Amino acid sequence: MPQRITDPHDDRVRDYVALTDVALRRRTEPERGLYIAESEKVIRRAVAAGHRPRSYLMAERWLTDLSDLVTDAERDGIPVFVADHDVIEGFTGFHLHRGTLASMQRPELRSVDEVVADARRVLVIEDVVDHTNVGAIFRSAAALGVDAVLVTPRCADPLYRRAIRVSMGTVFQVPWTRIDPWPAGINVLRDRGFTVAALALSDDAIGLDTLAADPPERLALVLGTEGDGLSRRTVESADLVVTIPMAGGVDSLNVAAAAAVAAWALRAR
Repeated sequence: MPQRITDPHDDRVRDYVALTDVALRRRTEPERGLYIAESEKVIRRAVAAGHRPRSYLMAERWLTDLSDLVTDAERDGIPVFVADHDVIEGFTGFHLHRGTLASMQRPELRSVDEVVADARRVLVIEDVVDHTNVGAIFRSAAALGVDAVLVTPRCADPLYRRAIRVSMGTVFQVPWTRIDPWPAGINVLRDRGFTVAALALSDDAIGLDTLAADPPERLALVLGTEGDGLSRRTVESADLVVTIPMAGGVDSLNVAAAAAVAAWALRAR
């Protein structure tokens, strides 16, 4: 049976405490091996991907909408906590717009070889620290047929709550892992038959339309951080540099927008 929570300090819901504290989540998520999924759609995608819930926390009306998940949780001994909105807000630190949260067991990351084994199109996200951008990149990757995403060691966590929410749960659909070390990992991709293209401004860059007209069979496109773009070492190590042709005096796009444009143009046909 669902367990009612009336005290924001109840130790049973410690996984959900202070979710808006970014520093706290960065510190505890890797240590405790958890992440937080928010909303019915996101939770269902996580479960469908084989991720195991540690517990659920929801407003009472969601017991009906998520009755199948509640039934499965009861069968598997997974706690389901129910609380009023103001109580939930008291310990999460934000208003629960979508009615339900799940504390999920963080899966073990796969190797780069496993993730790219059958891939033709790969996005590499270098040092992008904004979780909104990371989530948006994953959503575009899922929608536009990217086979895998690799994130560098200093890139924001794709399983941070905001990244998951912005991605609409597509972080569970697109195979991904961390590529470390970087940019030495470029050689790993090259050894596996990928042409590595850096999306950057450069005097020797080719236009995206030129690359899309005759793309390589296996392509890894590297996207850079929001402010400074790709590192010089990455640009120098790549097989080629590609740029999106611009009009109106604009020299660049937001990294998430650039990812969407490039993924569509370079989609495998």
